[in-house]
Amino acid sequence: MIDLNYFREHLDDVERMLRNRNARLDLDAFRKLDAERRQRITSVERLKAERNKGSEEVGRLKKSGQDAAALMSRMKQIADEIKQEDEKIAALDEKLRDFMLSIPNIPHSSVPVGSGAEGNVEVRRWGAPPQFDFAPKPHWELGEALGILDLERAVKIAGTRFALYRGAGARLERALANFFLDVHTREQGYTEVLPPFIVNTASLIADGKLPKFAGDMFHLENTDLWLTTTAETELTNLYRDETLDDALLPVKVCAWTACFRSEAGAAGKDTRGIKRQHQFQKVEMFKFTRPEESYDELEKMVRDAEDLLQQLGLHYRVMQLCTGDMGFASSKTYDIEVWVPSSKEFMEISSCSNCEAFQARRAGIRYKPKGGAKNQKSEFVHTLNGSGLPTGRTWIAVVENFQQADGSVVLPEVLRRYMGEDRISSRP
Repeated sequence: MIDLNYFREHLDDVERMLRNRNARLDLDAFRKLDAERRQRITSVERLKAERNKGSEEVGRLKKSGQDAAALMSRMKQIADEIKQEDEKIAALDEKLRDFMLSIPNIPHSSVPVGSGAEGNVEVRRWGAPPQFDFAPKPHWELGEALGILDLERAVKIAGTRFALYRGAGARLERALANFFLDVHTREQGYTEVLPPFIVNTASLIADGKLPKFAGDMFHLENTDLWLTTTAETELTNLYRDETLDDALLPVKVCAWTACFRSEAGAAGKDTRGIKRQHQFQKVEMFKFTRPEESYDELEKMVRDAEDLLQQLGLHYRVMQLCTGDMGFASSKTYDIEVWVPSSKEFMEISSCSNCEAFQARRAGIRYKPKGGAKNQKSEFVHTLNGSGLPTGRTWIAVVENFQQADGSVVLPEVLRRYMGEDRISSRP
């Protein structure tokens, strides 16, 4: 959430930002709503001042034995007027809050302006595409031939956009998650968390998923609960409504969870294979930082995700997203895209974002700067999130990039100790 005072005082800048982000909001409606709210607050403050003064006068009249009935009647009238005004102000506050919750984050000054993916900027590449002396197959053909991916039975169990892994395919999914978590916790300094996979509405509002993205999620009927779309939600809410000790910052956590998405806006897109699923598994990185350190920590987070891909030996590129392609809560985002041989194109595999104080303001997460004055107010932390990595999409990349002419898949060295074998070569 953007700070209300900043929004109010920089409406022209906000309007330009919204255009750059392809967002449309009725700012005239905000102006009218805000003006009415402030007018009513001024009015009710006058009434309360009159009430306080009148109460003192009633006491004086009674003390001196004079008739206070008329003034008491006026005080009752004022009390009724205050109640009515307070109710109207509360309704306006609710409308104003809903409006502010609909506003995307302000892009950092370093973010390139653009309307969509064509405006993204390549930052760097690592490695090179594998060279084959045969036509590489897509992962769904390889998976079926090896008996490690059974999409037909997944459809029977749950419907389309679900996957069923078998034998070495299931072990590969598990091996990737264990590898990611081990690197994050043993080499990169993250603390592992295993959170619930179901979250409440307050948690989704805090991280920016609600109210805007309700259509992309699965809601549990007759409850206040939703299936999580990403562990970013759970990790954002670890410290909701808390003030963190400055000495603990930055806090670095990671979590493996299942993720559930309705993919309401993706009909007909990536329908073959397991690239875009209603359920998938992912390891998420998350940081709570001091504001002045958040952009350095963003660069480190990107490098942490890159490290996983480098250890796997997968060719990738890093893209800085433009204003029109960033997520709702982000101030700056890097996407990491891995090479997919069958389609001869890059596929997004990680997205690392600095949300600055946007989520922390919604969630009430603060810290008190060390060395500040005793009366110094606490400040909002900055929050950062990044995929580290989605196991399903990494599964695709490993199977396709390391496929052999005989249909087998040679496993990256770092996965062999988890798999107990050096290649996947036969049906289970």
